[in-house]
Amino acid sequence: MIRVVLPAHLRTLARVDGEVRLAVTGQVTQRAVLDALEAAYPALRGTMRDQATGRRRPFLRVFACEQDLSHDSPDAPLPEAVAAGAEPLLIVGAMAGG
Repeated sequence: MIRVVLPAHLRTLARVDGEVRLAVTGQVTQRAVLDALEAAYPALRGTMRDQATGRRRPFLRVFACEQDLSHDSPDAPLPEAVAAGAEPLLIVGAMAGG
């Protein structure tokens, strides 16, 4: 099981508390995890990725094992600790300003 930590506003939309646990078949990638999240929680469709292009939204960041994975390919394998469920995948809403 993959463990995912969502920001508060996405937990509210998905109507979950705390971590989400998902079964991901095949290679564990950002795309596979987001596909599983959207399948399990349809209210999240379009919130993390553009529905037309499939690209991750600009102000959504992805972290795991103390690494920023936001600029990695969505099809790159996630760290083994995430795939094994030992570490969570953190989805974080970013902020901009100056």
